[in-house]
Amino acid sequence: MRIGLIGTGRIGTFHSMALSRHPQVTSLVVADADPVRAAGLAARTGAVPAPSVDDVFTIGVDAVVITAATSAHAELIGRAARAGLPVFCEKPIALDLPGTLAALAEVEAAGTALQLGFQRRFDAGYAAAREAVRSGRLGRLHTVRAITSDPAPPPVAYLPLSGGLYRDCLVHDFDVLRWVTGREVTEVYATGSDAGPAMFREAGDVGTAAAVLTLDDGTLATATATRCNGAGYDVRMELAGDLDQLAVGLDDRTPLTSVEPAGPPAPVKPWPGFLERFAPAYEAELAAFVEVVRGERANPCDGREALRALRIAEACELSRRERRLVRMTEIPAG
Repeated sequence: MRIGLIGTGRIGTFHSMALSRHPQVTSLVVADADPVRAAGLAARTGAVPAPSVDDVFTIGVDAVVITAATSAHAELIGRAARAGLPVFCEKPIALDLPGTLAALAEVEAAGTALQLGFQRRFDAGYAAAREAVRSGRLGRLHTVRAITSDPAPPPVAYLPLSGGLYRDCLVHDFDVLRWVTGREVTEVYATGSDAGPAMFREAGDVGTAAAVLTLDDGTLATATATRCNGAGYDVRMELAGDLDQLAVGLDDRTPLTSVEPAGPPAPVKPWPGFLERFAPAYEAELAAFVEVVRGERANPCDGREALRALRIAEACELSRRERRLVRMTEIPAG
């Protein structure tokens, strides 16, 4: 199988290395808006450098992996669909609902596959939590708490292009909340704080956010995120039912220190970032994509799943902006 990868930044580099190790990937073609950067990555991984992004669509690949800048996702998805190529794309499809719906329309018209990069669905902890919920081990689920805390803010130039903390960061929590519980969000109330570096205020974004979400069976969920968690990268989910409760992401690298006399010690080596924390999950989602392309499995996270997570993020942004509860019926579904 020959795969074309577009975008050779940090996540693109990680994905290219994973694909170059996959036994079913016989050839990897890499491209970037900066051909020199693409050539450098190709030299390190044994891939074939494409002279330009355009060449990926004419060089004869079986599928495309998109890890380019967010602003380019929708256009590249559309080009791949028109070329009849299955696509794996890092989230999001686009930064707004109209762009997302337009790209999905192209994919659905072409009848091609689009798998979105929500890697938490492939994490062992989240998978175990999903099984616990679905098996009834927790009993009636009444409370879910989701946490995503980055150790340091992204580059200043990235913030205005990110879509904001809800769409860029908490969208992962919204997706995995649906996936683990099997329920849909019916209403949200969200707020945020820009009481931190001025870069957030200047970008019209917040550095810390919180949302209360009501699920369609009455379960209450909270989701919090921050860009400024100096202790380390902290991604967790707690699920409580009337029979038991459990936690995802709680291990000896969780950047959390107990002040109880008999509590666990501070982590010696806290998680520094998302690539380290979710490395096995990233590899697993690409392996799943190869299976999708080969016709060996159903798509584990298609474009409509990404749309549902984005709609929750849109509802949260509207709630934060207007300081009110927002029902999901207010957000267009396409």
